[in-house]
Amino acid sequence: MDIRDEVYSRTYGIYGPDMVKLFKSHVMVIGLGGVGGALAISLARCGVGELTLVDGDYVAKSNLNRQMIATISNLGVNKAEAALKMIKDINPDIKVNISTSFFTLENMEKDEVLKNIDKVDYVADAIDNIKAKTELIKYCVDNNIPIISSMGAGNKTNPCGFKVSDISKTQVDPLARVMRQRLRKLGINHFKVVYSEEEPIEAFGRELIEETESKFETTNYTKSRAPSSSPFVPSVAGLLMGSEIVKDLVNTSDT
Repeated sequence: MDIRDEVYSRTYGIYGPDMVKLFKSHVMVIGLGGVGGALAISLARCGVGELTLVDGDYVAKSNLNRQMIATISNLGVNKAEAALKMIKDINPDIKVNISTSFFTLENMEKDEVLKNIDKVDYVADAIDNIKAKTELIKYCVDNNIPIISSMGAGNKTNPCGFKVSDISKTQVDPLARVMRQRLRKLGINHFKVVYSEEEPIEAFGRELIEETESKFETTNYTKSRAPSSSPFVPSVAGLLMGSEIVKDLVNTSDT
């Protein structure tokens, strides 16, 4: 890539000659849902030269309300493949590697893309599964691979509530609490996270009552424990993760 390319002319005004560092950087994004999809797209738009995208899930109708990579045209498509297509539509010169497997230590041993985790400059954890999340964080911390991890974005309504912190300083967030406890037992007390101290809401559930011409009239809404998700909240968490990754890659300060 060339920093004079029109694609990054506005971004160059922010990072200047540090854009070269971004062009040479390699970031692995694991989990491409509401958080990870927005994160991956933001890194591509910012000029990260190589991305490795990992997700074994497929785009579903329930993703359309919030996931950047979800469209009607790619329903049923693997999320890593959907993200690849969108990124290539943004800049075909970006090198993109994909794995259509879920992250597990077992898959990492046999998946040729996941094996390259030791070669990347940064890992972004946007995994929902707690066991896989724990394994990924432990592996990265043990092997000195820079990592930032997303905590809970479900059942939250305030996109302005997210912040970057060390896991040891998190409060309120139920997922962060579980991760602190699990990783403390493994001797891991410090790594970077994005989290919110907003109290999760009690989600409404849907119950179909009868068919009418308007689908919005076919439901009663009752309290439910199923996780809910806003169009705004997961994306902001992903964008904040992307901003922090880029800041670390170019060693810029907030001022």
